[in-house]
Amino acid sequence: MNTRVLVTYATRFGSTSDISDTIAERLRAQGLDVELLPVQDVTALNGFGAVVIGSAVQYGTWLPEAVEFVTAHQDALNRVPVALFSVHIQNQGKDAASARQRHAYLDAVKPMLQPVDAVFFAGRFNRKGARELMPKWLARFMPPVDSRNWKRIRAWADGLPTTLGLRVADPVG
Repeated sequence: MNTRVLVTYATRFGSTSDISDTIAERLRAQGLDVELLPVQDVTALNGFGAVVIGSAVQYGTWLPEAVEFVTAHQDALNRVPVALFSVHIQNQGKDAASARQRHAYLDAVKPMLQPVDAVFFAGRFNRKGARELMPKWLARFMPPVDSRNWKRIRAWADGLPTTLGLRVADPVG
C-alpha cells in the first residue's frame, strides 16, 4: 500500500499555508511520507497514494490556481483518495444557510472530483488581506481576526489516514 501523501494548497495571505503545514506535520507524525507543496509547484501526481487539497476562499469560491490544479490533474486525482479543505472567514454559522454557502465554495471543483471528505475551516483575516479586498482607508480600521480552530484542524488531520484508507505504522511504544 502506498502511504505517500501529497498535501497541496492555494493561499492568498498565508492562513491556508499555515493549516497545510499543520496537516502535513500531523500526517508525518503518524508515519506517512508527506510532500507539502503549493498547487502551482506540483508538476505530477505519480507515486502518491492519496492527495489532500486545500484552498482559501475568496469571493465565494476556491482560488483560481486551486481550481486550475484540479482541472489539470483531474484524471490522476480520480485514481487516488482525495480529501479537500476550504479556509474561509464568512458563513461560519451552524445554520442551514451558512452550510449551503460553505458547500457552494466547492462548486467549481465538485463536478471533477469525488472526494472522500471535504471540510471547512475558519481562517484568519488581517490588514494585509483587508487592503486587497476593500478600500485602503477602510482596511486601516479592520482589526485582525484569527478564527482558526487548531484543535479541530489537528483532529481532522489525525483522522485523515483512516479517511483516506491508508495504513499507518504501529506506534513505537
